[in-house]
Amino acid sequence: MSLTLDTYRLLGRSGLRVSPLALGAATFGTDWGWGAEQDEARKLFDLYVERGGNFIDTANTYTNGSSERLLGEFTRDNRESLVLATKYTTLRRPGDPNSGGSHRKSLFASVEASLRQLNTDYIDLLYLHVWDFTTPVGEILRGMDDLVRQGKILYVAICNAPAWQVSRMQAIADLRGWSPLVALQIEYNLIERTGERDLIPMAREMGMGVIPYSPLAGGVLTGKYSRADLTATDVASDDGTRKSFNVALGTLTERNLAIADVVKEVATELGRTPAQVGLAWTLRQPSVTAPIIGARTPAQLEDNLGALEVDFTGAQLAHLDEISAIELGFPHDMLASDHIRKVTAGDLRIETRR
Repeated sequence: MSLTLDTYRLLGRSGLRVSPLALGAATFGTDWGWGAEQDEARKLFDLYVERGGNFIDTANTYTNGSSERLLGEFTRDNRESLVLATKYTTLRRPGDPNSGGSHRKSLFASVEASLRQLNTDYIDLLYLHVWDFTTPVGEILRGMDDLVRQGKILYVAICNAPAWQVSRMQAIADLRGWSPLVALQIEYNLIERTGERDLIPMAREMGMGVIPYSPLAGGVLTGKYSRADLTATDVASDDGTRKSFNVALGTLTERNLAIADVVKEVATELGRTPAQVGLAWTLRQPSVTAPIIGARTPAQLEDNLGALEVDFTGAQLAHLDEISAIELGFPHDMLASDHIRKVTAGDLRIETRR
């Protein structure tokens, strides 16, 4: 069934309504050597909002703060109707160890800076951006809850953290009556499905909506790369391009290009673009609330929004799932085996509704 940007979904176990595709604003500004200039970024923003989109994702250090500043300008007339999500923990001032991290000082200073840059007096959704492995979880949760009680943030969430730490945080928040985490942002796409082992089941059990970033795997799923790129020697690892970034991350592999080939096959069958097929697969996963799209031009955004109208056949979904499947590993594969089912349930047939 086709969707639209105003086919709103609830975010986790909150009552917050968000669009099924979030607009990523990491492309707003050219401070990093790529992205959209102000006028072009404004066109992206206007196009998304005019279609009914209300969920916009940024971070305090995206494009060195330009992303938040541009959003602060663009949202002057419709701030209340939008759900603005931003993040903290990445270093804001090189050389200052307390300008980054998950601790209370970083949290409060980052939120104040984001409020100024976004030209607003509250943030709808604040993510802890990157797990720092040093700050006690109680310090993080209490700091977030204090900001919620002050009205400076409305909901709290987390990105890029181990599942066991996130579940621990959620349990502590519930037991102490602190603001619960309502969203989990992770990399998730047809190439990167390891979140299915623990992160996504954990989010489902503990009331967090899954917000995937990089749903097109850095452009690999759009079909823009070929086998020749596997052996290319003329790509500098620091030239600032998406290709060099993918090379550095090891995203360009034979397996990943084989997945991209199947995406192209399905796109041809449907009369769609590979980008629309890749996005639509992620969008339609049961635990996913809203993938983040990061277009740099209105044409790219238009193409991405076409994913809302993609309907797969059962055979097409099976083909995509099969080519991209991962091994869940221990204990998941063992627990799903017929032997374990027999020793725990015998011949009983027990239906689960989750």
